[in-house]
Parts: sequence; structure tokens; C-alpha cells
Amino acid sequence: MADLSHKSARPLSPHLQIYRPMLTMMMSIVHRITGAALYVGTLLVAWWLIAAAVGPDYFALVDGFFGSFFGRLILFGYTWALIHHMLGGLRHFIWDFGHGFGPEARELLAKATIAGSVILTILVWIVGYIAR
Repeated sequence: MADLSHKSARPLSPHLQIYRPMLTMMMSIVHRITGAALYVGTLLVAWWLIAAAVGPDYFALVDGFFGSFFGRLILFGYTWALIHHMLGGLRHFIWDFGHGFGPEARELLAKATIAGSVILTILVWIVGYIAR
């Protein structure tokens, strides 16, 4: 049997208390969160489509929910999550080709994902309100 009283000199596995949070690490976490949020948002889109198929009364109820301040806030968040997740996927696509691995390029891509998702979300909503 192994002697458990003798302490090994093996290094400990790294954990969050050792790692300094970096922008690319946070972007990875946000990418996973937006992916999970898209599941919920897709269920809401399916609810809206099912309501349209059920009939005008139920559709009016669901459309009224999405037309409320809270509903629009959810739709705005869904739009941002969709765009942010897409841009994160494009960042990974660039990495798949072996580009953008340098420290400056990683930071630039991460900042571009953040800025692009915010700007594109606002643009989509502006265009949506103008087209309305």
C-alpha cells in the first residue's frame, strides 16, 4: 500500500486562484453563457411561432408579451447573445486557420467581438424600428 503520510512534491493543478483573469478567458466564459442563453431564446421564438399557428387570440397574447418593456428587453438580450455568439464563432473560425494566436491579435479579436456585438445589436434594433 502507498505511504500517504509522505507528502509528494508534485505541483498542484492550476485553478482560478492562480490564473489572472484575462479578456480572452472572460470571452470564453461569455461565449458559453450566450450559447446556453440561445437555447432559452430559441424556445421563446418557437413559442411565438406556435402562438401564430394556434390562432389570433393566443398570438395577440404572446405578441403583447414580446411588445412589453420586459419582452423587448428579453429580445434585445437575445439579439445581443446571438450576434455575440456568432462573432465568437467567427473568432474561433479564424483560429481554426492558424491565425490570430499572438497576444496582440487575441486581444484585438476579443475587443472586436465585444465592440462588434454591441454595435451590431444596436444597428439591428435601429433598422428594425425604422422598418417598422
